[in-house]
Amino acid sequence: MDCDVIVIGAGVVGAALAYGLARKGRSVVVLDGADRDLRAARANFGLIWVQGKGSDAPAYSALTRQSSDLWPGFLNELSNISTSRVDYARPGGLVYCLSEMEYANRHAVNERTHNQGAQADTEMVSRVQLERMLPAVTLGPDVVGASYCRLDGHVNPLQLLAALHRAIAALGGKILFRNPIDRIMPVSGGFRVSVSDGTLQAPRVVVAAGLATPGLTEPLGLAMPLKSERGQILVTERVAPILPFPASGLRQSADGTVMIGATNEKIADTAVTAASATKLAQRATRIIPALGSARLVRQWAGLRVLPLDKTPIYAESSDHPGLFAVACHSGVTLAAAHTDVIAPAIANGRLPDDLAPFSNGRFNVQKCA
Repeated sequence: MDCDVIVIGAGVVGAALAYGLARKGRSVVVLDGADRDLRAARANFGLIWVQGKGSDAPAYSALTRQSSDLWPGFLNELSNISTSRVDYARPGGLVYCLSEMEYANRHAVNERTHNQGAQADTEMVSRVQLERMLPAVTLGPDVVGASYCRLDGHVNPLQLLAALHRAIAALGGKILFRNPIDRIMPVSGGFRVSVSDGTLQAPRVVVAAGLATPGLTEPLGLAMPLKSERGQILVTERVAPILPFPASGLRQSADGTVMIGATNEKIADTAVTAASATKLAQRATRIIPALGSARLVRQWAGLRVLPLDKTPIYAESSDHPGLFAVACHSGVTLAAAHTDVIAPAIANGRLPDDLAPFSNGRFNVQKCA
């Protein structure tokens, strides 16, 4: 065996798991794909978001809150081990409402989440309250209020990914870049993974390769029902600090740029379009008209990794013990939980019963129903 665990996927999800495994003293090799592979981790908006997550899935809502609370300690240790700067803040977050209907719908989402037993950490704020929270801007006339969650925050996702990679190396792990996976083969005592540079063997394999995950696990009988969704984002030039709170679709980074997003398109490529840029810019300027004078400097698109019910999948193979798979579209929000909760469970060789709601077996139940 070449190591204790092979992690397939060097994005935020795979890297957080590998970092957590290395912290538990496991020897880890992380395998990255080809340069042109789809990479959700590098197209991320950077929100660490609680409100609205799992409004119809109580276990997901609880895990999201747990991860949000773990984030400060997780980042402090990660920064020390990696000796890296990672811009992070947790001032709470907003969802702007541009009509009475949007306001009522958002209130209903909050009520539904609270009725499932979640903490009352999200509240609706009026336009007057919102104006007090945002003294540096003048809101557009369509803004009627917002939803505010005190647990929400944001981070620079590229800094986060770089810090995870550095921390893995600092703890003795290896990341092999440009090593696309051919297949995973069960062997005596574990698995052999065929890559472009040869083969590696380990008693445990974790597949966290985003949209490529099903192609690697399903030949071994481990189903991972995923779909993709394109999201486009705009970024402005640096401007003076005006947005003290991140918002769904609108946040100001630590270096002053304003990120505007994101679309939800049932399209499986990463091209950008003028139509989407127009749509995003129009909504942003309805919220804060002054953004109309800021120059756009970048536009990009990425593909979300979405389980069919949008709830994370944490799966282990019953046919091939030691084979695990992880997929979600909240890799940044759940990074702390992946490091502190999921990785230790994998290190021990079994996912605990309280993660059963995230099993891939739930899709078979839904299909039968």
